[in-house]
Amino acid sequence: MSGRPAKNRGSAAPTVQDVAAAAGVSPMTVSRVLSGGPNVRPEKVQAVLDAAAALGYRRNENARSLRPGQRTGLIGVIITNVANPYYAQVQLGVEEIVTADGMLLLVGNSGEDIERERALVNDFIGRKVDGLIVVPAGGDVTHLRTAVAAGIPLALASRQVDGVTADVVLVDDENGARDGTAFLIAQGHRRIAFLGNRASVFTSRRRRLGFERAHHEAGIAIDPDLMRAGQNDDAAAHDVMVELLAGDDPPTAVFSANNRNTIGALRALAEHPEAAAAMRIVAFDDFELSALVPFDLSVIEHDPRELGRTAARMMMQRLAAPESEPQLVELPTRFRE
Repeated sequence: MSGRPAKNRGSAAPTVQDVAAAAGVSPMTVSRVLSGGPNVRPEKVQAVLDAAAALGYRRNENARSLRPGQRTGLIGVIITNVANPYYAQVQLGVEEIVTADGMLLLVGNSGEDIERERALVNDFIGRKVDGLIVVPAGGDVTHLRTAVAAGIPLALASRQVDGVTADVVLVDDENGARDGTAFLIAQGHRRIAFLGNRASVFTSRRRRLGFERAHHEAGIAIDPDLMRAGQNDDAAAHDVMVELLAGDDPPTAVFSANNRNTIGALRALAEHPEAAAAMRIVAFDDFELSALVPFDLSVIEHDPRELGRTAARMMMQRLAAPESEPQLVELPTRFRE
């Protein structure tokens, strides 16, 4: 990429030709990259995205519309697990705000698969959505950077990714996990198992940090054999919990970093009632019928529907004021003993 400097704030808005010159490619290549077109070499995609970011280029919204000045009234929503009731609540929260403004949703499920997420983003862009609300799977986020450079408003829900300028709403994952783990330590537990999603998932990393911070503050070493991450569904969590219970020195308590891991752990405990009788569980994320669980369970609660509402409000504000500064909102958690 050439060393051409970004335009000053007071100069005219950068054009496709400016981005092409800075990236060392043709204007046609810039257009193909920013529209999500195929068959562009990765190094050229990166050069175009870097040039667009450096110049502050944003594709004209009217140029994407069916007619100049007209929007489609569609918001694309991409969640990671349609089978998880948590994300159903997030979607309902988004829908509540968006439909009140006379708009409709297009909803896709990425299944924590970055390639599926990329395909959904490109498909929604092709359908001329007015904005995207995404729970990102993580990994290569070139497609999200492309969407932003193409002038499509983007809000990220529950997870943040590096290198993408967008409005973001998160949950206070680390402090919630720290407080839940500190509760177990205060109860006298020293062998606390950690059950979580894979390390590449943003929320799993933050909740693990909170778990580790509580141990560090208490001066307690963590047994690495009790750290189990990578369970993306309740079946995998069940198998891991059975394995932990069968060990020579099983845990006396469990910190579960999401509701699918919690449900899997509870299924395993139901099969081993003698272990369940002495086990203390702290679960991040509430789940259906949690108040009826016949085990010693505490829950770190937050409101997934409000997470969706907040992401949707950010989107509505972004559509009304495209040049405003990106927002970062962190929603609180509540410990239910």
